[in-house]
This record gives sequence, structure tokens and C-alpha cells, in this order.
Amino acid sequence: MLPLAGVRILAVEQYGAGPFGSMQLADMGAEVIKIENPAEGGDVSRSVGPYFLGEHDSHFFQAFNRNKRSITLNLRSPEGRRVLHDLAATADAVLDNLRGDQPPRLGVTYEQLKSANPRIVCAHLSAYGREGSRAAWPGYDYLMQAEAGYLSLTGEPDQPPARFGLSIVDMMAGVYAATALLGGIVAARATGMGRDVDVSLFDTALANLNYLAAWALNGGHVQGREPRGAHPSLTPSQLYRTADGWIFIMCNKQKFWPVLCDKLGHREWSEDPRFASFKARLENRAELTRLLDEALSARTTAAWLAHFAGEVPAAPVLDVAQALTSDFVRQEDRVWSYAHPQREFRMVPPAFRFPGEAIPLHGAPAFGADTDAVLRELGYDPDRITNLRATGVI
Repeated sequence: MLPLAGVRILAVEQYGAGPFGSMQLADMGAEVIKIENPAEGGDVSRSVGPYFLGEHDSHFFQAFNRNKRSITLNLRSPEGRRVLHDLAATADAVLDNLRGDQPPRLGVTYEQLKSANPRIVCAHLSAYGREGSRAAWPGYDYLMQAEAGYLSLTGEPDQPPARFGLSIVDMMAGVYAATALLGGIVAARATGMGRDVDVSLFDTALANLNYLAAWALNGGHVQGREPRGAHPSLTPSQLYRTADGWIFIMCNKQKFWPVLCDKLGHREWSEDPRFASFKARLENRAELTRLLDEALSARTTAAWLAHFAGEVPAAPVLDVAQALTSDFVRQEDRVWSYAHPQREFRMVPPAFRFPGEAIPLHGAPAFGADTDAVLRELGYDPDRITNLRATGVI
């Protein structure tokens, strides 16, 4: 049995951050019921291109919504709210990623749902939080990267600011929200009382500064961009040239430095006073980079990786397509296939495994595919379902 089997989560979500978080829960066995507005065509990511899989479906949507169910429900209507209360009575949690001022308007706060289920956990993932001067502000990943300092850390020195290549704030906020939601469920099962929990994109971006924040707040050090993606204090830990491109080497423990020197045929470097310690190597990084470039340029990246054989922490520099088809990815079955009416759809799996348990492999649901089934589970008869559809509630 998967860890979250038997857990039911209602997801009032769209686009990236919320769906990514609820997908982690679905991958762990939770029943995630995605609530989509019938008047708006559902989750906006169904229309995010450039690659589509028919009407109301896209590669982008599939990437964030596997293993879920979909129902249509207009939460702005009084009857839609009544349906939501019936659903909440059967659920452990509600996860939304609405603008900070929207949860009470759609009736998804703990105060509004506790009469239906006092154990319900209401997790809110917003741009800037549900309180404060920016509660009503819209916000997106790249804006958070800009304001939280990420762009000042990414790219080469003396070049324009650059964003991180992935929507990393969205995805980490989703994981934070899923973690907070699970914490709330654990407490609710112990006490019988649910609660609101809050996560924001901005707080996620700020929290991820972590050790750089500690340096700035306590040591007055403002980290900037380093050449070749170098670690700010540990050397060698950056890109180096090879005969056919680049290799990233990370000797982030002192024990790896003499091993690297030996592998390069320059054992004398490990005892050279200029390079004997992290501090010395950092002070002489430019000269060390020149020497390592010269030595590593004698072979191809693949040849060096075979030569290092895991004794020196190193990696090739691949593009996305190369990363997904590398020998290691193929050997370890790190690309999975999902059934889809249009075609076989391939995706990277979740980052966790449960030995002995199979993670479900269901593609993202069609728009409203589970509406009738979920309402029947609530005890709604065919006439009531027909009336809800006729009045635009579902």
C-alpha cells in the first residue's frame, strides 16, 4: 500500500505550483480530486502551448497533473459551494493556489469548511501570502526570482542578470505546500482539529537563499555571480574545458583534491602551497583554472568521466534531450510512459521511490472526466446531477 492510500485531497488549483505539489501527493497514493471551473475551461495550463494533445489538454498540463481525477464545479455559485461542503465532508484536505485574497471568496478556508468537516486541512499557496500589503497581488515564479536575488546569482560576472532556467520557485513552493498539508493532516488525525496552512512563492524564494542569507545577515557578505558557475568558496568546483566541450568537477571535500591531481597525472599539485587547502585554492583560483583547463583538454569529457570512474565527483554538461537519453537514465528506468487517448505520453517520474510498491502511472485527467462518478459517490442521484449541469454548476 502506498503511504497516502486512503487520503482524499481536493485541489482548487491551476498552472504550476499547486498542481506540482498535489501531483507529489497523488504519486504517493492520495486521491487528488482536481476542481475546475466549467465556465473558464478548467485549469489554464490545459491551454499552455506550444504542444497540445487535443482540446483541453497539453504537454504542459500532463506534466503537472498525472494520477489525479478531474471534476467541474463553479465555486462562485451558491449551489457549487454546497457541493464543495459535501466533498469536504469526505476529504482530508483542500489545497489551493489562488491569489492571496481569493480563498475566502471561493469558500476554501478552514473557517468556511469546518462546519462540514472539523478535521479538514486547508492549505493555501499564494504569491505573497493571504495577509499583508501584497495579498491581492498576482505573482509568478520569475518575479520571485528577480526580487529574491536569484538573478544576481545566475550567469557570468559582468553579464546581464539571468533567471534560473527552470520554474524552480513554483516547483519548490508546491513541495513546501504538500509538506505543510501533510503536517496539518498528521495533527488533525491526532487532535481531531484541522487548520489553515500557508505557503507563498515569495517566502519559498526567500527561504531558498538559506546559507547565502546567513552569510549576508551575519557576515555582511553579498554573494554575486562567479565565473563558470563556480562555488563561492570551494575550489575546484566549477566548469572546466575538455577536448570536446566542458566538464563540471566538484571537489567539495578536501579528500577529493589529491585524487583529482593523481588522476590528472599531476600529483605534485596536491602539495603545492598555492593549492594545498580550500583557502589557498580560492586565492589562486584563476591560475588553478588555467592549469586544470590545460590538463583536462587532453581528453574528451566522456573519456575523463570513464577515467574518474566515480572517484572524482564530476558530470558532463548536457542539454535537456541529452539528459533524458543518457546511459544512466536509460539504465535506471528514469523515464516512464503513461497511457493517453492521443498517444503514449512519456514523463520523468517522481523523485521518490517506495521499494516493493508501484507508483501509479495514470496520465492527467480529461476536463471534468470524473464529475459524475464523484458526485454519485456523494449520493447524488441522476436528476440532481443533470440539474447541476443544466444550471452551469458543473
